[in-house]
Amino acid sequence: MQRYDPTTALIVVDVQNDFADPSGSLAVTGAREIIPRINAAIAAAREHGAMIVYTQDWHPDVTPHFLKDGGIWPVHCLADSWGAALHPALEVGPDATRIRKGVNGEDGYSGFTTRDPTSGETRPTPLAGLLHEGGVKRVVVCGLATDYCVNATALDAIELGFEAYFLEEAVAAVNLQPGDGERATEMMVDAGCHPWVIPPA
Repeated sequence: MQRYDPTTALIVVDVQNDFADPSGSLAVTGAREIIPRINAAIAAAREHGAMIVYTQDWHPDVTPHFLKDGGIWPVHCLADSWGAALHPALEVGPDATRIRKGVNGEDGYSGFTTRDPTSGETRPTPLAGLLHEGGVKRVVVCGLATDYCVNATALDAIELGFEAYFLEEAVAAVNLQPGDGERATEMMVDAGCHPWVIPPA
């Protein structure tokens, strides 16, 4: 079984009101139910000196990411809005490390990279540099949603050379198409990102 330590980072992906609250504009089924499990992971990571990072979608009013502007998604997680805020039930310290993505209108699925939806150009976020500076060798990913931002973050972590895991009981899927969550999980496992086994208390 794996345990958190100072060479490990817990990446809490996009547990924001628009995704995690039933009244959010892109609410994910089962999202509220996983928050206590994420909080337990946060407590364990903190206890053992692991880094904890929270990612957030942080979109402008106009972006090709949104359906109204040519994309596929309803308007969500507008910068500084209620929808973009981390869910109030999530344990977040006052000195929490946050990575905000999609701030300039890009697709911001991964915590590690953003992608221009028109040109396809990708650019790094500060996350990889932050982890390298902290001596992090492995990451544990949880949050929302399995089939988009969790999947993209985990796959990028592997591509960047980190040992990667995901908290299988602390993720939930959009399932835009039936079975998307299961397919995303299989993709992560096939790429070498395996479930993080929580040690007994």
